[in-house]
Amino acid sequence: MTYLLGLRIRGRDVLVVGGGRVAQRRIPVLVEAGARVTMVAPEVSAALEDLAAAGRLTWLRRAYAPGDVAGPDAPAYWLVHAATDDPAVNAAVAEEAEDARVWCVRADDRHESSAWTPASGTVNGITVGVVASGDPRRSAGLRDAITEGLADGTLDARRGREPLRGVALVGGGPGDPGLITVRGRQLLSQADVVVVDRLAPTSLLDRLPADVEIVDAAKIPYGRSMTQEEINEVLVTRAAQGKFVVRLKGGDSFLFGRGGEEAAACAAAGIPVIAVPGVTSALAAPASAGIPATHRGVAQDVHIVSAHVAPGDSRSTVDWKGLAAAGGTVIVLMGVERIRAIAEALVAHGRPADTPVAVVQEATLPGQRTVTGTLATIAAAARSAEVRPPAVVIIGEVVKTARDLDILHTGTQLESPRLATGRDPQ
Repeated sequence: MTYLLGLRIRGRDVLVVGGGRVAQRRIPVLVEAGARVTMVAPEVSAALEDLAAAGRLTWLRRAYAPGDVAGPDAPAYWLVHAATDDPAVNAAVAEEAEDARVWCVRADDRHESSAWTPASGTVNGITVGVVASGDPRRSAGLRDAITEGLADGTLDARRGREPLRGVALVGGGPGDPGLITVRGRQLLSQADVVVVDRLAPTSLLDRLPADVEIVDAAKIPYGRSMTQEEINEVLVTRAAQGKFVVRLKGGDSFLFGRGGEEAAACAAAGIPVIAVPGVTSALAAPASAGIPATHRGVAQDVHIVSAHVAPGDSRSTVDWKGLAAAGGTVIVLMGVERIRAIAEALVAHGRPADTPVAVVQEATLPGQRTVTGTLATIAAAARSAEVRPPAVVIIGEVVKTARDLDILHTGTQLESPRLATGRDPQ
């Protein structure tokens, strides 16, 4: 029988003997909890050495010696971890801790430990600890199931919690619901109101409690749309009623997502705002198609631009001449309808007409596909393939690099991207 207990370790001394893989797992958690960690080990992992160099723990660069736990020169430790690869050393550390009445966790023999570390995780301010006697893998599995349920709302995290207030601008990622951040999922599970875009991972909404209000803020290209002013009003009005509002967007809220306008509207109304970054399709689309946005010796710069207005339009602030001269990778969002004008502008400003181009449609989703060509041919290729939004245009030698490395994905992505040889449709 194990008696579970939460330790408030901040500001208290903890000893860790060992600097290998077990110590590397446990020390960062102790440091994050605010413990004053002393590590005794002649050699340690690079990550632990970096923590020591940053002054976040004390490293005694030597082997364990009797007296390290409770000798006259040792701090008054509250907890000890014996985490070496030598059972004899771990036994000696545990014995000294036992004599000093200090709880000790042995990494190599849980049955000889006076204390165990449960499989733990924290979601929405709730810390879960699971101990399955004699079966650490089962403990970890149960921990994962519980924390995932709290994160996605399967276990109602809103019950009994202190209600959140204000607005959270959550970047939902490029479309695949598995690519929303953990923090984004946590806040979504606690929402009273969700204001959602059409490109957000909308399948996550089905996991929310039935009493959560869903506001459709879809903006369909050349079709139905909710104005930005109306969206701002919904955010402010609902939050002013004391509700916690999540503004769920595709990609990242602050990259062509008008998140700045929404944050400003909330700030003007005195509504607190949380911003949660999301995985932008500008980087997810190339990656999911096997195209490196940068590659050693090929491209050291990436330019992300919006083409919601065409080159030459007085409303455009994009320096197409500068992009043509830069020579790096150009990633264009909202550019499918203007791909011919974009290609012509870059060529007119000096970018070679044979510069490789790829268009990735529905990146990370089951219908993902990639059409390739050059600045001279991509408009015709995209039209022939009936490419439609949402799609991301990647311009630069990295497209050729992906093909040469045999990592360009051109077919439909069913579950996860598969390696495939890219073939230029021309």
